[in-house]
Amino acid sequence: MTLHEQIKGEMKEAMKAKNQPRLMAIRGLLSAFMNEAVTKRYKPDQILTNEEALVVIKRAVNQRKDAINQFKTGGREDLAANEQGELVYLEKYLPQMMSCEEIKKIAGATASTLGVDGKANAGKLMSVLMKELKGRADGADVKAVVDELLG
Repeated sequence: MTLHEQIKGEMKEAMKAKNQPRLMAIRGLLSAFMNEAVTKRYKPDQILTNEEALVVIKRAVNQRKDAINQFKTGGREDLAANEQGELVYLEKYLPQMMSCEEIKKIAGATASTLGVDGKANAGKLMSVLMKELKGRADGADVKAVVDELLG
């Protein structure tokens, strides 16, 4: 069963449980899946692969995080709480991300292999690390580790 099919099945469970934040998150994801299918010139009801579904889910998570920051800046804690409720359910579909300690080990080894020292070569190290850690580590965490390592 693909991630897309799993999420479709969970929509019925959320409806029966009358769990509004979960239901809204799932409906939003299914809509985004349909949009992605149409963009890729699939039929709207075609099931996305797990890789395609993960890209859509990551995009939705980033949108929720941006919305939360904007609502908090605008003083709308009620709307930020709604987005936070949906974010909790969306993050459950993402694979477990690496911790900063794990990233530090890999970044240190990669930096010594490339001979990178100093902030001037931070972009080079970031580029290599992001390719190596794609899908397993958050870009913001990788950037923080590189800044700490080279700073």
